Amino acid sequence: MDFQATKEELAKMILESDDSKLIDKVRKLLFKEKKDFYDEFTEDQKLEIQYGIDQLDRGERVSWEDLKKRLP
Repeated sequence: MDFQATKEELAKMILESDDSKLIDKVRKLLFKEKKDFYDEFTEDQKLEIQYGIDQLDRGERVSWEDLKKRLP
């Protein structure tokens, strides 16, 4: 069965189903797949990212060339 036919078969099965639990599981699965990777970060990681953004907003940045000079 090709990809398009599989999608059509799944859509038909969903449309014909009266099982609310199944529909809810499918919905959750599809929304989970669209999840933003940012949501997977810990709160500490999110704070570090925000700290970096705040530094950039204040003009506190280092060029790539200057950073390479500092590295061993």
